[in-house]
Amino acid sequence: MKERILIIDDEKDICSSLTFALEDKYDVSATVNPLEGLDYLVKEDFSLVLLDLRIGHYDGIDLLQEIKGIDANIQVIMMTAYGSIVSSVDAIKKGAYTYLTKPLSLDALDDVIAQALIDREKNKVVSYSDITVSDEGYYGIIGKSPGMVRVYQYVEKLKDVETSVVITGESGTGKELVARAIHDSGKRRAHRFVEINCAAIPEPLLEEELFGHKKGTFTGAIADKAGKFEYANNGTIFLDEIGDMALGLQAKLLRVLQQKTITPLGSNESMRINVRVIAATNRDLKRMVEEGKFRSDLYFRLNVINIAMPPLREKRQDLPLLFHHFIALYNSELSKAVKGFSAEAESLMLNYQYPGNVRELANIIECAVLLSKDGVIEVSDLPIEVVEGQNNASERLDLKIASKIGTNNLVGLTLQEAERELIRAALKLNKGHRKATATMLGISERGLRNKIQEYDLKDVN
Repeated sequence: MKERILIIDDEKDICSSLTFALEDKYDVSATVNPLEGLDYLVKEDFSLVLLDLRIGHYDGIDLLQEIKGIDANIQVIMMTAYGSIVSSVDAIKKGAYTYLTKPLSLDALDDVIAQALIDREKNKVVSYSDITVSDEGYYGIIGKSPGMVRVYQYVEKLKDVETSVVITGESGTGKELVARAIHDSGKRRAHRFVEINCAAIPEPLLEEELFGHKKGTFTGAIADKAGKFEYANNGTIFLDEIGDMALGLQAKLLRVLQQKTITPLGSNESMRINVRVIAATNRDLKRMVEEGKFRSDLYFRLNVINIAMPPLREKRQDLPLLFHHFIALYNSELSKAVKGFSAEAESLMLNYQYPGNVRELANIIECAVLLSKDGVIEVSDLPIEVVEGQNNASERLDLKIASKIGTNNLVGLTLQEAERELIRAALKLNKGHRKATATMLGISERGLRNKIQEYDLKDVN
């Protein structure tokens, strides 16, 4: 397999010529956008980066530090038309492998790349991908499924870089926990992690909460008040539900991100701040940009890196760990001694869809632990939606499956007649094998057994 090289240079011609010169030996990607380059490095594995010292208004030395923060094993070769001893020494001190002056000699570049890749293997540090997750979780996040391990890998890559991050996912998937993990595992952990829910506060009050105010700005402002950005200085601010922020306030937030200064309400003086911004939303920001409901410039400034949280229904192998965690948690909080679920209750819990994700699961278990007797959670301790949801999921057939099993002529039949014909056809296709038939129809074996009795299909094979 070829080693992967990324070229980041704001001149398209240089990207094209270097790609052409190197692609026979290496798997080469190139971009003129440094933020896109950082996104590549987070999402994919590269061995070496060819990085220009000046990329538009971006400083290559700053980008070098971001790259090394993402993966210390990546070799970075700096390129510049502005060769200087000072820049060369600074780049190498900050982690660059070497420093080349344009126009590049392709033979010399080829030799340098080859040696850099050899040295990379000699000096390779432990990979971020070698993450071990205990049953107690990863920075308070419970789960060992592949989807969650990918999230942990993102955290490991991003914890020490300054790049803005947007965490997306359905409500209840744990976006705040991931933001806290990035903060708690990184270099800002000695400072504050400050959270604010943009959807819970009206626009005028939200602006004051973010930026603070000066005494006398409005009635009741009897003293200066620091805003969340000032309070989070040198730490991290987590802007939850960023998609609900009003457009007018989005423009002010963009200015803060660009200038790294804030101006409290009622003040004529700006204040410099050093805050890492992590945002989260359960909305489709890209679509909101297209609809004019979210500023495109703020979107691109914030959404340098996106971490997508998987819903609980896509990581069902984590359910037993989550059951154990929340039962232990609520045993402690409620002074109970629940050992677990009865077999039937556990089956219902394993098959429920959890539209509210981990938050809903936690609420269900808290209620069940409270109601349980004799140390076991029974079906009667579970909410009605869990019991009925399982029945609906395991007993009901989706008639759209007809085309998949060759039973299309259902016109004129009642719902029961159509269902009977579907089951008959599926049983014949599977030669009477009930487990295979149930899997094909997307229902439980118990549900299939009940339907076979109801429609008198015992002899179909």
